[in-house]
Amino acid sequence: MLKAVIFDVDGTLIDSVPQHARAWQDAFQDFGHDIPFEDIRRQIGKGGDQLLPVFLSGDELDEKGEALEKHRSKILKERYLPTIQGLPQVRALIERLQADGKQLALASSAKQDELQTYKKIADIDDLIGTETSSDDAEESKPNPDIFQAALKRLNGIAPTDAIVIGDTPYDAEAARKAGVRTIGLLSGGWSAEELKQAGCIATYRDPADLLAHYDGSPLAGSQT
Repeated sequence: MLKAVIFDVDGTLIDSVPQHARAWQDAFQDFGHDIPFEDIRRQIGKGGDQLLPVFLSGDELDEKGEALEKHRSKILKERYLPTIQGLPQVRALIERLQADGKQLALASSAKQDELQTYKKIADIDDLIGTETSSDDAEESKPNPDIFQAALKRLNGIAPTDAIVIGDTPYDAEAARKAGVRTIGLLSGGWSAEELKQAGCIATYRDPADLLAHYDGSPLAGSQT
């Protein structure tokens, strides 16, 4: 029986993928790299430790990787954070899961301070206390570290007792490596086919769609 649900945040609970991609694109440009928006967007969901090597050589990483990532964070907060909004029915979905007695956790590739802001944007800062961020993982998604850390903070939960809700193939890959199933949401810009190929056992448009089909979903015990 399902006992716990672990949520990704960006693209899953808040509509933030384009903003993250723009912030990275701006930061790369400021450091002399002109990278197409779509190429960056398809890397969102990874932490900086996994995203930067896609676009920078080893020498470039050593020379400017850390400074570029800090610059990206500043750009996101100053230019794009005010435009990020919560996705529909997030709070109602969380409350439904709580009413069903499920343990809940957040597992995000965001920095800890960013995660606290995102919880407020999603209107769930008073609902979920168990969380892991990039600060709690040696390597970010698609490595399993963040989900493994979340499982350790849940009470008596084995990987087979839990399910991840995410919006990217990186969530599904990381969850699979941690032994956890994944529900995919299309709200991050990936197709249902791409998410299922990565291992998602079911897909829904967004949190509102998942809530509307809750009784027939894996959250209610259906092995779709």
